[in-house]
Amino acid sequence: MTEDSQRNFRSVYYEKVGFRGVEEKKSLEILLKDDRLDIEKLCTFSQRFPLPSMYRALVWKVLLGILPPHHESHAQVMVYRKDQYSDVLHALKVIRFISDATPQVEVSLRMYQLEYGRLPRSPSFPREPEDEVFLAIAKAMEEMVEDNVDCYWIIRCFVNQLNNKYRDYLPQLPKAFEQYLSLEDSRLLSHLRTCSAVSRLPYDLWFRRCFAGCLPESSLQRVWDKVVSGSCKILVFVAVEILLTFKIKVMALNSAEKITRFLEN
Repeated sequence: MTEDSQRNFRSVYYEKVGFRGVEEKKSLEILLKDDRLDIEKLCTFSQRFPLPSMYRALVWKVLLGILPPHHESHAQVMVYRKDQYSDVLHALKVIRFISDATPQVEVSLRMYQLEYGRLPRSPSFPREPEDEVFLAIAKAMEEMVEDNVDCYWIIRCFVNQLNNKYRDYLPQLPKAFEQYLSLEDSRLLSHLRTCSAVSRLPYDLWFRRCFAGCLPESSLQRVWDKVVSGSCKILVFVAVEILLTFKIKVMALNSAEKITRFLEN
């Protein structure tokens, strides 16, 4: 039996006895042992398989550019990241924008605003729509990443990826959603159009916030594995699947307001 056939046999066996993903975990561990991490291979792995929880933060930090590919540089780079985090945090306390009682998600937002020159004149100023997006993502990320420094840097780079790398793609996702839903269930799409609901679906929640606050943590992590590794199109497939899952309920609703409210909740 060849090495590949042995591996395939083991994968099938492990899945049958309930150890799904054992081979995938071993493959990732091999990738992470390289002296210079192969970004392309890590992206490909993340696109194909869910990342094991124990390696997720590390892989995300590498793919988002927080850590360099070279292993020997990781410790020193994280020292720099922690120092920068501490400096920005201290600055916000000095100008009294935050205190020790400020919720961590609010701290992350103020840090981000200060670093990118968007800090308002007063903490009492109303938030902008992009601030609400940031807070939703930060709140979800806080549930996934325990360390405050790691969490802030991942939030920061994740949001930057949405704002920069995916800037031109995100506005196109509602149209792509319609196209894929038409292929999967044209009757359901026709119902949404009859109710004038297509343009009023919670696209901001689905695509700008990447389902933060919408999906349970375990599902959201798997979706964000794909987003971090280079695919925002996964958001369209998830949105379509949500509609198909709740098809009976959605078909029973006869107004855009009711459909939108149901999907938002």
